[in-house]
Amino acid sequence: MSAPPADKTRVPEAFWRVIERTGLPSVALLRQARLPLTLHLSKDGVVTTPQYFALWRALEELKADPDLGIKLVEGTETAAHPPSSLAAFYARDYRDALLRTARFKHLCTPQQMHFAEKKGECTITIEWWHATEPEPDILVDIAFASLVELGRRGTGQHLTPIRVEFARSRPKSDKHKSYFDCPMRYGMKRNALVLNLADLDRPFPGHNPELLEMLTPALASALGEIEAHNTISEQVKIVLKRNLASGRPELSDVAGELGMSERTLQRRITDEGRTFRDLLVEARQELGRQLLSDPSAAINEVAYLLGYQDTSSFYRAFRFWEGVTPNRWREINSNELPDNANSESIIH
Repeated sequence: MSAPPADKTRVPEAFWRVIERTGLPSVALLRQARLPLTLHLSKDGVVTTPQYFALWRALEELKADPDLGIKLVEGTETAAHPPSSLAAFYARDYRDALLRTARFKHLCTPQQMHFAEKKGECTITIEWWHATEPEPDILVDIAFASLVELGRRGTGQHLTPIRVEFARSRPKSDKHKSYFDCPMRYGMKRNALVLNLADLDRPFPGHNPELLEMLTPALASALGEIEAHNTISEQVKIVLKRNLASGRPELSDVAGELGMSERTLQRRITDEGRTFRDLLVEARQELGRQLLSDPSAAINEVAYLLGYQDTSSFYRAFRFWEGVTPNRWREINSNELPDNANSESIIH
């Protein structure tokens, strides 16, 4: 497992748009959280885990609505999600969607989603590596409701967890019970969302194999440019580029998508004097350059789209390829970049 990331969480513009939806002035929230009153004006604001928790606790205190987290999730249209989280709604199935979500969260914030499968159950817990106090209740609600909402919208079915466990005491409202529509346990030692393991294999009817083409203009361009090539090596790289964000695609995965056996694909790659590993490296290099050419793509999003578990791994690989860091490469190859070139666009 890679080392825990630095205690840095970017507060994107999307967060402040959510705050606006509550009718609460951003300055009032920052004052309550005892944070700089100009934080909301920065497109690249960075806070520590305690400060991030303080923002959400301030929201809890000022709004005094124990159901606010769930209401915010319910009120967010699918199309309103930023590209990197929107991708999960077009995954192959619920499991794929959850893993995409977990991997991106791991890149964006110092947190880790843990999955434990046992006896027909999948238990999801969230660990904040640098937390010195319990996670705010509203943040737990948003995290769990978002995962359930992802399954419901993705499958088109009213999926319900087996149970939800909360460390907090029982609330006066019935909103949690009506939303999750399953047994609720309070006063537990942890916060946990327990899903039916069989639900994870439910397909998403809206699955789009070309989804990654929609994530950034650079990616669409990268794939479009090579569609004209018909060598098996180029076909393999096309498939790899479309599937890197799900993790590291295996030869068997690519063979299945190209409609041939693994043995046949291996032979055809060898006939062209190539290896699958070489093609994987080339796909990452080519796609990495294309994505970095798009100033709107954040560095951590590029790392995610290339299948890296953390941004430091991406930095090391990119320096090996190009001899410079991704940021330096951008400086060299771009005359002008907007101020938000490396900012995030997701509510973590």
